Amino acid sequence: MNTQATTAVIRTARPPQASALSNAMAFGWRAVLKFKHVPEQMFDLVMTPIMFTLLFTFVFGGALAGSPKEYVQTFLPGILVQTVVFNSMYSGMGLSTDLGKGLFDRFRSLPIWSLSPFAGLMVGDVLRHLIASLIILIIGVLLGYRPEAGVLGVVGAFALLLFIGFGIGWIFLVLGLVMKTPSTVMTMAFTGIMPLVFASNIMVDPSTMPGWLRVFVEANPVSLMTTAMRGLMGGGVTMAEIGLALLAPALLTVTLAPLTLWLYRRR
Repeated sequence: MNTQATTAVIRTARPPQASALSNAMAFGWRAVLKFKHVPEQMFDLVMTPIMFTLLFTFVFGGALAGSPKEYVQTFLPGILVQTVVFNSMYSGMGLSTDLGKGLFDRFRSLPIWSLSPFAGLMVGDVLRHLIASLIILIIGVLLGYRPEAGVLGVVGAFALLLFIGFGIGWIFLVLGLVMKTPSTVMTMAFTGIMPLVFASNIMVDPSTMPGWLRVFVEANPVSLMTTAMRGLMGGGVTMAEIGLALLAPALLTVTLAPLTLWLYRRR
């Protein structure tokens, strides 16, 4: 009996190893479950863009554009960029949290594709960007925003947003690997983000700024992204504007993705 059982075990084929795609989807599902088990992230994800959109539209709209309805036509594409930039830091904070709990040490010991955990973080980023962007778009439409380029323009703008979020996300993954705590990651992230976001053309026309500041604002990658977003959603975008908007995310991906992997394997 024992001999037969041993033979049966020996003859049983080993299950095939899961593919890289299967590994990535499993960690992506883990990112989805975080919305259920960490509901405060969802609250922040939903409430922050709503508050930004409403406050800036009604507080600054009349002074800057004559009325909130006129202002939201210019402001909404920019607030979409701002939201994606801010939301990208959650991947770095999540990575830092997992590292602090020793989860990535466990992941490294598993027979899986080594980059699966990062793929899961990216899936979480995509979901956050889509949810927040849809909320802002709905609020904007209720406030009177109308995308003159129609559905195709909105789809193109959202595709650009996802690429922007993908590229910028690498900054925060590096911070998550280097910094000791999630709070430190958030502090460093805000320190770098705030000047780029608020010294841009998201909220006001750069022509009203001092000359020395206007030079910075016009070269600011966030301004270039916002200009392309306005062109995609409002019509009349040029390939040069799209190319300039994609430049910074592409450079960040090319330079920081290998650095992220090196830092991860070095730990």
